[in-house]
Amino acid sequence: MGDTSEQDERRRRLAAWLASGRTLWRSSADRPVGERLATLAADASSVYDLDEWTDVYGGGVVAELESRVASLLGFPAAAFFPTGTMAQQVALRCWAGRTGNATVALHPLAHPEVHEGGALSVVSGLRTIHPTSEPRLPTADEIHAADEPFGTLALELPLRDAGFVLPTWDELVAVVAAARERDAVVHFDGARLWECVTHFGRPLEEIAGLADSVYVSFYKSLDGMSGAMLVGPSAVVEEARVWRHRYGGQVFQQYPAALSALLGLERELPRLPSYVAHARVVAAALAEGFAGSASEPGSGSDAGPLAPWFRVHPRRPHTHQFQVWLPYEARVLSEAAVRQAEETGVTLFRRWFDSGAGPPGVAVTEVTVGAAGLEWTADDVRQAVREFMALVEAENARVDKLTDGPADETADGTADTTAD
Repeated sequence: MGDTSEQDERRRRLAAWLASGRTLWRSSADRPVGERLATLAADASSVYDLDEWTDVYGGGVVAELESRVASLLGFPAAAFFPTGTMAQQVALRCWAGRTGNATVALHPLAHPEVHEGGALSVVSGLRTIHPTSEPRLPTADEIHAADEPFGTLALELPLRDAGFVLPTWDELVAVVAAARERDAVVHFDGARLWECVTHFGRPLEEIAGLADSVYVSFYKSLDGMSGAMLVGPSAVVEEARVWRHRYGGQVFQQYPAALSALLGLERELPRLPSYVAHARVVAAALAEGFAGSASEPGSGSDAGPLAPWFRVHPRRPHTHQFQVWLPYEARVLSEAAVRQAEETGVTLFRRWFDSGAGPPGVAVTEVTVGAAGLEWTADDVRQAVREFMALVEAENARVDKLTDGPADETADGTADTTAD
C-alpha cells in the first residue's frame, strides 16, 4: 500500500513538472519513455554516424566517447562505466594497490560516505579518514595535520551535500600539493566537474590536470541517460578495465547511454557557464523574495507572506546548483511546491527533505538552474516566492488543524507564532 501511494505521488509530481509552463530546470528523465527514445533517435545523428555498427562490450560509439572525454580532460586514457559508484571504487582500489595504502582521505559528506551503503569498505576493502568535518573541502593545513598516512586523497568537486561548494583555485592547488607532499595520489570525484569552470576561471583540462585520476558523470550536469567515465594514466585505466569486468560493469551494449552522453557534451557543456551565471541571479532573487525586500514598506498585501527564517546557500552559488533551507516540515513544503506547479503552471521548487543535521522542523531543497531557467527574470523569481509562501502557509495551517496540536511554546510557556 505504501509503495502504491509513493508511486502515485511520484506520478503526480512528474505530471505537474512536465505540464509546468515555467520551471528553473527540466530533466529529460522526467519525460515518458517513448518521448525520450524518439528524441534520442532524432538527435543522435548530429554527434555520431548511425550507419556504424553498435558497440559490443565496448568499441564503437563507446570508444568514441572515451576518446572524446580523455582529450577534453587532458588524459591519455579513459574507460566508460555504467555507474559512478563503480568507477570510483575501481579507481580508488587501483590506487590502493599502487601506493600500498588502502586508506582514502575524503570528506564525511562525500558521495561514497553518504550515498553508497559503505561500499568502499564492504566491497572494496578500503578504509576512510576525514581530514575535516567542516561543510567545505579540506584545507592544505588540514591535509598536513591528518594524523595517519593515506594512499589517496579523494576530493568531490563540488561537494554536493555541503551545498555544491568549491574551494578557491589557490586553495585547491594547495590541497593537492599538500597531499603529494604526503606521498599520496589525488583523485577527483568530478560527477559535476563540468560546471566548475566558471568558479575556478580555468579550462576543464587545467582543473582536471591537478589530479592523478578523475571521474565524471554524464546524467547530472549533461542530462545524459546514465554512465560515467574514469580518466587517468594509461596503465591505471587498463587495470580499471579489468576491475570493471570483475565488478560486473562489462555491459554487452551501451550505445543509448553513450549517444546521450555525446549529445550532452555537444549541447549542454557549452551552456553550463550561462546556467552558473543565471543561478546567481536566481539565488539573489530568492533571498530577496523570502526577505520581502521586493516590496516597498506600506505596499500591503503585495508583499506576500514572508519566510520566518531562510537560508540560500551559498549566497552566491559556486555552480548552477545550490541549497535553500526553510523552517517547515518537508511534507508541507513538498506539497506546496507541487500545488504551485499544478495550480499556477510554475515549478519553483521540486522535492524538499527533512534536514538530517539540523533541528527538527527544518527542511532543505536543491535548486538547479538550466536552460529553462534562463527565461526567468529576478521579478519572476520574487513573484514565484510570494505565491509559494502563500501555499506553504495554507498547507501548514491545514496540517496543524489535522494534527490538532497546540501551538509551539517558548521557554516561558507563551505561544510562539514566529513561524506562522
